[in-house]
Amino acid sequence: MTRITVGPFNRVEGDLEVRLDIESGRVTRAEVTAPLYRGFEQILEGRPPLDALVIAPRICGICSVSQSIAAAAALRQAMGIAAAPNGILATNIAHAAENAADHLTHFYIFFMPDFARDAYAAHAWHGATAERFTATKGSAAREALPARARLLEIMGVIAGKWPHSLAFQPGGTTRAIELGERVRLNAIAASFRGFLERVVFADRLETVLALSTPDELDSWREERGGDFAHFLRLADALSLADLGKGPGQLMSFGAYHDADGARFRAGIRTDAGEIVALPANRITEDVSHAWMRETSLDPAESRTVPDADKADAYSWCKAPRLAGQPVEVGALARQAINGQQLITALISADGGSNVRNRVIARLIETAQLVLSIEHWIKALRLNEPFCLNNGEAADGHFIGLVEAARGSLGHWLAVRSGRIERYQIIAPTSWNFSPRDADGVAGPLEQALVGTDVGDAGARAVGIQHVVRSFDPCMVCTAH
Repeated sequence: MTRITVGPFNRVEGDLEVRLDIESGRVTRAEVTAPLYRGFEQILEGRPPLDALVIAPRICGICSVSQSIAAAAALRQAMGIAAAPNGILATNIAHAAENAADHLTHFYIFFMPDFARDAYAAHAWHGATAERFTATKGSAAREALPARARLLEIMGVIAGKWPHSLAFQPGGTTRAIELGERVRLNAIAASFRGFLERVVFADRLETVLALSTPDELDSWREERGGDFAHFLRLADALSLADLGKGPGQLMSFGAYHDADGARFRAGIRTDAGEIVALPANRITEDVSHAWMRETSLDPAESRTVPDADKADAYSWCKAPRLAGQPVEVGALARQAINGQQLITALISADGGSNVRNRVIARLIETAQLVLSIEHWIKALRLNEPFCLNNGEAADGHFIGLVEAARGSLGHWLAVRSGRIERYQIIAPTSWNFSPRDADGVAGPLEQALVGTDVGDAGARAVGIQHVVRSFDPCMVCTAH
């Protein structure tokens, strides 16, 4: 047996190391380490509750809207108020724009450049792939980055700036949208739809979203241009459906609530493929292999107490568990739990989650989000309030659950005498990149890496990069 360490990883957000045991050229065991400690949960303790709206978004410069609305949701519960319907719609538009931009960045900037590596030079498709996707040089980035920048202009209209806006409040959003600004929002959404239909899918979004089976997807991609079809051909050539198998269970907290309910519903997809209700009260944080002292398994009662010299620990990331089990989160989980036909069929055909399906789910979701943004812009009632008055936060325990691009994000808030007594954050990457728990059960990425073929490449093996990046880690959100 050989033990190797892979890291630091480029093209991921934050610091990440992975230790791998290798036998006969394959991974037999993985340990995922978040080596950076940040302490945001400690920073929040003792402050007025509304300070969470200023501090929590600064956890991350990529998913700051997700952090904002998780904090706002917990505070809304603490204040016992409802948000203005327009504020909910405006929040959905901004949140969906941030998540769609994140999906686009993942595909073009983080994930696809790995296929332009010299390790694939012998393949017939490598030349065209390298021209299109080589990091910082490929033609794809020259198209994708302006499209992403244009999409994020939505933040300027709704929130004044991005990231780290104070526009997202318990009572809604602070800035009312005028008629001319609605026209501008529609123009931005139309521009992004045009990019997706011209460059990513080379087809109408409605046509792509109507695909419901693996056979239909295979037939659709034949002789088709567009970067999605390009990826599908690479994925089949490299058997990415056999790479990076997840732990089985999938979870979503639900996302984008409006008068019609949640655009993506909450729930669990079990190992058997059954969709069941989310038992949020059974979420725990295990610190057996984290550089933390155990204060409580319940995030509503626990505190962040570092212990850098702890024996048997190897990460600043805790091990979140649902009813004692690891779960995978992200776009694949959201789509499966929401019953998206193509994703459900792919999971059934492939026996669960894998590298190929995670990427497909993110792109399918991007198409869905554009349609939803168009709907929410139309639903705005410009003569009605966008924000209702905040109230005083009551003493007690409160929770804000949302879906960031990478998956389920939760903020647990405890208030006493007008101050934050405790604050706990479980980010999507905390779920996917968790270390082992007290029973020795590995986290989702640790399980997904087992069986990966590294051959003679060792730490340079491209397969390791594909598996890690299919989860799109945001390590700065992970260790508090």
